[in-house]
Amino acid sequence: MPGKRIAIVQSSYIPWKGYFDLIRSVDAFILLDDVQFTRRDWRSRNQIKTRHGLAWLTIPVLTRGRYSQLIQETMTSDPDWARRHWKTLRASYRKTPYFDRYADRLSALYERSSKRLSEINHAFIMAICETLGIATPITWSSDYHAGHMRNERLIDLCRAVGATEYLSGPSARNYLDVAAFGAAGITVQFADYSRYPEYPQPHGPFEHHVSVLDLLFCTGPRALEFMTKL
Repeated sequence: MPGKRIAIVQSSYIPWKGYFDLIRSVDAFILLDDVQFTRRDWRSRNQIKTRHGLAWLTIPVLTRGRYSQLIQETMTSDPDWARRHWKTLRASYRKTPYFDRYADRLSALYERSSKRLSEINHAFIMAICETLGIATPITWSSDYHAGHMRNERLIDLCRAVGATEYLSGPSARNYLDVAAFGAAGITVQFADYSRYPEYPQPHGPFEHHVSVLDLLFCTGPRALEFMTKL
């Protein structure tokens, strides 16, 4: 009988396609939001393509005097960020083949966005999963009891959902204690993002590591054809 496969990743703002490949490649996905918020990171920003080149869409958040705040505690600092982001997305992608197909749904997400970063990220992640046809159950790390040390926490979360396989992004090779996972009866696998095909994309040379919204606007219902189940 095959084991249960899990991925555990911090929530991100309109993540790139590899994030959603992780989600669709596992049986359970946990958003790790009861850990420290890191500034100038994917938690609150992502890149898109514009006619002027790559551009960051960054959600402004309250950080002064909140150096140890958790992701789930992080709040936005400017109520106008959503209007600006949608205006930029519209200007950059309105001529792509499938912008109109998704525009109403995405603009509605921006109009009713929360003040809490975790809730904003969750809303976009869930909406994009539904659009891509990804039905993997998604829960919060705070739903479970887990240790505080990095590897201990991940192993505890794997155990909490009965996982025997842990799928991680490749950058985690630098810190994951694979032997500790093995001692707990959990196999560690690392995602390989090297096989992604290119697709027709606006605004200059092709870029893989932009928000998944780029893929959706450019390829529409064919989006999964340009991803690789890990």
